[in-house]
Amino acid sequence: MKELLRNILMILFGSIVFALGFDLFLEPAGFNCGGVSGVAMLIDYAVDIPWLTVGVLSAMINLPLFFCGYKKIGKYFFFTSLFGMLCSSIFFDLFAKLPIPEVEPMLAVLFGGVMIGAGLGVVFLAGASTGGIDIVARLLKLKFRNFPIGKIILVFDLCTAVATGIVYRQVSNTLYSAVTLYLSSVVLDKVVYGMDYAKVALIITEKYEEIAYAIDTQLDRGITLLRGQGFFKRQDKYVLLSAVKRKQLAELKELVNSIDPDAFVILQDAHQVLGDGFKRYDRNEL
Repeated sequence: MKELLRNILMILFGSIVFALGFDLFLEPAGFNCGGVSGVAMLIDYAVDIPWLTVGVLSAMINLPLFFCGYKKIGKYFFFTSLFGMLCSSIFFDLFAKLPIPEVEPMLAVLFGGVMIGAGLGVVFLAGASTGGIDIVARLLKLKFRNFPIGKIILVFDLCTAVATGIVYRQVSNTLYSAVTLYLSSVVLDKVVYGMDYAKVALIITEKYEEIAYAIDTQLDRGITLLRGQGFFKRQDKYVLLSAVKRKQLAELKELVNSIDPDAFVILQDAHQVLGDGFKRYDRNEL
């Protein structure tokens, strides 16, 4: 229940950020954020029917795609994404009544793109989506496991960027939309993948037994002994390899320094560490 409540709050927060970026920066400037909301924006601009708002159009376009997502991915993704779609559709129309700030086009691109990418990223982290192209991208992600989801969405959205220039009859709208889409995809990938990282430590020391024992008992992290050899003296050495969480990094360095100040330590970023003490693999994960 705690996890479900946390995910619901994340979907709400992500939908709010997403809708604010769209209504305050992108839609007033005629810049497209792609996806179903981007298509809805173009239809709303071209048709100009008062009751046919971006939120209503988004909900209408999304419904067939949701049934496809239900069959391929499952109930949890279907219902959480349906909730995310309803939230974003409601917030689209709700925030459209807010005062629109007057900003330079590039500032609209920067703030709008970052907010769109961050909002979608938070929703994706909750195991949901806001519908539309997000569902299609999620389905393709299950088949093409090595493709970042932000880049999958970007391919679809570039077509929408071209359509934006045609509908608004301005090439600049296409160019600004393309920059927005690229920026939002980068931010989305950073939120989804960049927050899930640890550090891999390679420690070369003569006191490997003491350091390995201290890491095991004090940090509760596993250690692997690697056999190595010094280049000049050709002496056999042991290299300690250990994956640690970010919050343990300072403690690890202090621990190694207290046992062997002459130890040689290499720290590297490690994304999506899976296994004992970290996350478990889930095939439905992004």
